[in-house]
Amino acid sequence: MDNYRFILSGGGTGGHIYPAIAIADELKLRHPDAAFLFVGAKDRMEMEKVPKAGYKIKGLWISGIQRKLTLKNLIFPFKLISSLISAGKIVTKFKPHVVIGTGGFASGPMLKMASRKGIPCVLQEQNSYAGITNKLLAKHVAKICVAYDEMERFFPVNKIVKTGNPVRADLIDPLQHTNAAYEFFGLDPEGITLLVLGGSLGARRINQLIEKELDFFSKLGIQLIWQCGMGYYEEYKKFHANDVKVHDFLNKMDLAYSAADIIISRAGASSVSELCIVGKPVIFIPSPNVAEDHQSKNARSLVLKQAALMVEEKDLAGKFENVFSDLNKSEDSKKLLSKNIKALAQPDATKNIVDEIEHLLKI
Repeated sequence: MDNYRFILSGGGTGGHIYPAIAIADELKLRHPDAAFLFVGAKDRMEMEKVPKAGYKIKGLWISGIQRKLTLKNLIFPFKLISSLISAGKIVTKFKPHVVIGTGGFASGPMLKMASRKGIPCVLQEQNSYAGITNKLLAKHVAKICVAYDEMERFFPVNKIVKTGNPVRADLIDPLQHTNAAYEFFGLDPEGITLLVLGGSLGARRINQLIEKELDFFSKLGIQLIWQCGMGYYEEYKKFHANDVKVHDFLNKMDLAYSAADIIISRAGASSVSELCIVGKPVIFIPSPNVAEDHQSKNARSLVLKQAALMVEEKDLAGKFENVFSDLNKSEDSKKLLSKNIKALAQPDATKNIVDEIEHLLKI
């Protein structure tokens, strides 16, 4: 039998969407006749990104709970009930053999209703600190694929499988695209290129830093690929120039990584996994506004292995220029960081996750 049906649910940020797409791509490679359906949250970025990857998606009327009292919180129970009903109808109509959740608002109702109907479910938790949706779903699923040790703090130990985080297949060897990358972005192949990533939605503090340091980069002869985020593009597009390429979102991440000599990035779990595969020198600027400060922990674990550098947001004014200058002028430092971060890569993570899914298919 090869006409399996899979539902994949997760979204809100690229950190949930792209692992789901990577898993679907690997399943499709193994089962070309399988049917796929993504389920996301209406009005979130997955509604655009998933169809671009070639998959159908349905949206649920769901969102997260705000940390302070707002009107959105008052209507959350109605959204949840609506999403549970819609998710139940989707399961009944599509009849999936397995449902896979990668985190985010929509995966909660979807996996809850699938498990209630006896459909085997798999969770994929990217972070070292589990998200609330996945913690609530843990008792309802068959397997939980994780990327970090000690996840039994959050999940039943008998369900945990350490697989690593999935990354897009086109990132496995980004160097093969170097010439095409320079041409795509309109960059000088002889120049030094800095790639700036604030996450799929953007990072205000990183954007403020880059704006402040544009003259500094220019004096060093640095050219930039700057992903400022969809919410910040109108504010920062005025800086687009011959040596500064401002983008709201980078759909050709393989080319962006290929062109980069140095990368500045947040330290979300999916970003860290991708950057290990890419193997370029990285300066992490972790977000301080996440649960358990897990981005700092992610970054620090690489710093201790001499696999990356880190500057905390509170230290940017006093430290950033020195850290960047020292790295930029030291070929030995660049080579060491590249070598050590590449050694931490888990290129088979997606295959490992799909192996676990196939076990549930009784192949």
